Amino acid sequence: MAYKAESFIHDLDKVAKARQEFSGYLSAISDTLTQAEQVGETASGKLGLESTVDDLELVSRNLGEGVFRLLVLGDMKRGKSTFLNALIGENVLPTDVNPCTAVLTVLGYGQDKRVTVHFKDDREPEPLDFETFKQRYTIPPEEAKKLQEEGTSAFPNVAYAEVQYPLTLLEKGVQIIDSPGLNDTEQRNQLTLGYINNCHAILFVLSATQPFTLGEQRYLENYIKDRGLSVFFLINHWDEIQNRLIDPDDTTALHEAEDRVRQVFRTNLTPYCQVEGEDRYDDRVFEISSLNALRQRLRNGSLEGTGFSEFIKALNHFLTKERAVSELRQAKLIARQAYRTVHEACDRRIPLLSENIQELRQKIRSVQPEFDQLVTIRDQFKDEIRIVGERQASTSATSFRSYLPDLATTFEADFVRYQPELKFFDFLQKGKRQEFEASLRIAFEKYLLDKIAAWSLTAQKDMDVAFLGLAKSATQYGETYTQVTDRMTEKLTGQKVMPNANLSAEDKSPRWAKWAVGLYALTTGDVGTIAMAGTGVFNWKQILLNFGGAMLATTLVYTVTGIFLGPIGMALAGLGLGSYSAEMARRKVVLTMREELIKLLPQIAQEQSFQVYQAVKECFDTYQQEVVKRMNEDIQSRKAELDELLRQKEDYEINQQAEERRLNLLDNDVMTQLHDVEDAYDQLIGQSVGQPILMVSAA
Repeated sequence: MAYKAESFIHDLDKVAKARQEFSGYLSAISDTLTQAEQVGETASGKLGLESTVDDLELVSRNLGEGVFRLLVLGDMKRGKSTFLNALIGENVLPTDVNPCTAVLTVLGYGQDKRVTVHFKDDREPEPLDFETFKQRYTIPPEEAKKLQEEGTSAFPNVAYAEVQYPLTLLEKGVQIIDSPGLNDTEQRNQLTLGYINNCHAILFVLSATQPFTLGEQRYLENYIKDRGLSVFFLINHWDEIQNRLIDPDDTTALHEAEDRVRQVFRTNLTPYCQVEGEDRYDDRVFEISSLNALRQRLRNGSLEGTGFSEFIKALNHFLTKERAVSELRQAKLIARQAYRTVHEACDRRIPLLSENIQELRQKIRSVQPEFDQLVTIRDQFKDEIRIVGERQASTSATSFRSYLPDLATTFEADFVRYQPELKFFDFLQKGKRQEFEASLRIAFEKYLLDKIAAWSLTAQKDMDVAFLGLAKSATQYGETYTQVTDRMTEKLTGQKVMPNANLSAEDKSPRWAKWAVGLYALTTGDVGTIAMAGTGVFNWKQILLNFGGAMLATTLVYTVTGIFLGPIGMALAGLGLGSYSAEMARRKVVLTMREELIKLLPQIAQEQSFQVYQAVKECFDTYQQEVVKRMNEDIQSRKAELDELLRQKEDYEINQQAEERRLNLLDNDVMTQLHDVEDAYDQLIGQSVGQPILMVSAA
């Protein structure tokens, strides 16, 4: 039985409502803590819950957005617009093959059909009707090709266009981002890369009639591979395989033709379908016919025989089970962390209420050695991050200095697949020669970008290993830190700290340590450790992608090509083509390029290696700053909590019994709110929509 698009929308609706529900739970806990801190100002003082409130509000806000973002990527003429129209079930986007949309488009829900263009500068967003938008922000293929050759953008000041449309699918929290074709400028590729990091899934549209081009391979290698992204590959135009047969009714020939195409895609796409070492090719790659799907949906709503049913079922499973479970589990763990913080603060505060001012001062002085130990732990971890960062920066810079000069060794063989076609008679014409020079520049830039991207992926894996070591250290420092804070609590309260049965081992870790461990947890998919390192709470991708090769590659391309292509131009001008065949001319060009690289690359490698050192070191410096900031906040919060109580005792006559009741009630209220979150989570795990709406994570 075919999977219905209506089932997809129904499941999305249930998960969207669940996310709103959990957002409300976290917001309620945040409100409880905020109110408690306000009341505490005229009672025994604040409990230092500001950062806990901030975390709750941030995760609540992210869940409350209720948006599943799908980024559609693909080369030009792959049928992306037709695919999108078939997915949403209405002919929204223009599918004319002539114009080329020149801006990145975000399609979301709105009661009125409208377009708003957003700019990179300070200009106000510009509202437009659909027709005006298409006229102003689409360009013909000839102009697109010219801009590509020049490496420039048609609309450099435009950030993106926001399209609002009253569609059921979009109303259920789906936002679709339609990127320009991949045969585009590096500037726009970088813009698209920025959206990749904020999307739940990438839908990569390919064509069965042009199986896996060099440009598509290059994009996947540079921007997708080894980044932990969830990618669905849609092989469009599958019906065209049959249409192109001499005898479309020959089933044997059809099966053979389809198998040949399948083999090409399986060979090339399998490396991009590995999830934590598991081959997910069969539930990540789909053979579809978008035009047939669109026709059928507009006619009778059916998707039978178009490949869309299988794809939508897999996408639904991902969005409503794999993705949703991690988001809602994060909400549960954030709520647990909040309860732990409140519970410990109340346990510390209540025994101190009976102390007089002198006794309280004495107890505060008694825990100063513990505060000093917390500072020592902070400084030790800070130094370790600095040492690891400097060592890794030196290793990466040395690797780069060795890697770049070696490119000249294999240049002739490597550059073959990039070089533009050299036609002997065309080359005799001055205009054609200039056109070839421009194509040669673009080809060399692509070659160099690919080589730097390959190196940066290897270097980033080395960085992941270094961060794994720091994550393990964070766990160890966190355990020592907790031992010190427990000892501090015992000194203050006179009571031994007993294990809390309501808290798991992961919940007992200090928040700063969980944050620090979360960097590596997110790169490996360890759901259990992601809680404090989720979207917004810890933007780890921004840290790593600063080093992702883009900034370095762009600088390097301009540096190398600016120096390098001058001599090549002179070599082209002096080829004396009358005595050369086209092949001899091509070899002469490549040999000249190789000779220039041999002279140029060692110097460039030496100069640019400092940038590599700085870029890597900046990643670790940022990590260090964020870790130290959170450790300082925790230490200062504990000090402020004691100082606040002392100040309140000096300024007010605290009603001990009333304050004990208030703090115990706060503890009970937050525990009840935590139970609401846990009960709702457990209930969702067991709910069914035909099958369970959420799948329990192995973690």
